[in-house]
Amino acid sequence: MENNNTRRNFLKQTAILSTGTIIGSSLFTNAYASDESRTNINSILEVETSVTDGLYTLPKLGYNYDGLEPHIDKMTMEIHHSKHHKGYVTNLNKALETLDANLVAHSKSLENIFEKMSKFPESVRNNGGGHYNHSLFWTLMKPNGGGTPKGKLADAIMTTFGSFDEFKKQFADASMKRFGSGWAWLVVQDDKLVIGSTPNQDNPLMRLRGKGLKGKPVLALDVWEHAYYLKNQNKRADYVSSFWNVVNWDKAEELFNS
Repeated sequence: MENNNTRRNFLKQTAILSTGTIIGSSLFTNAYASDESRTNINSILEVETSVTDGLYTLPKLGYNYDGLEPHIDKMTMEIHHSKHHKGYVTNLNKALETLDANLVAHSKSLENIFEKMSKFPESVRNNGGGHYNHSLFWTLMKPNGGGTPKGKLADAIMTTFGSFDEFKKQFADASMKRFGSGWAWLVVQDDKLVIGSTPNQDNPLMRLRGKGLKGKPVLALDVWEHAYYLKNQNKRADYVSSFWNVVNWDKAEELFNS
């Protein structure tokens, strides 16, 4: 029995070291795009993303992968950004290459794509949404973040929800009640703050047929399992609670005031 345990521990450690070697050698060499031709993809929200020759590229984070520790772990951030987000960018570019000339003319701005979302294929909807949502999400977190909002956003939260604690409760409820994968949002809708959620990689800017959350995003939380499973497993509530420790309220205030 002791020999079996020793062998099992050795295999486990070897697997961990191998995974670390693969990730360490490949992610950092491929994750980041050139800063050349950098432009805003959305003039209102000011989400910074590179566009080179009409193709979207992975934006840099404003902090290191371990910058949000201990609340969001380094490995999750590394895989989330360099694998999942990069995958959306790659697949978005591939999808755009298949469009006809009329749609290509509207494909160099995600804002333009969202305005005419119903005219684009599902591949653009899913991957364009994934690219935009993550680009925004990274800016809404920062090391040593958290605390409480200030200024006009704080006043609006108090007016709309009665207290910051009630706002957090309703935002957490939207995060927890989103079945499967999706996003929780705080948006400005008809000059009012509204909390809601969207499925998959949809967002409140997309003009889609039927009902759904619409408005200008102020705060966003990714509730796909890949955003938290390595650290929190199936405990989404723990992840939502951790999010409040890294929120970049300065960015949320900027979006609210824009």
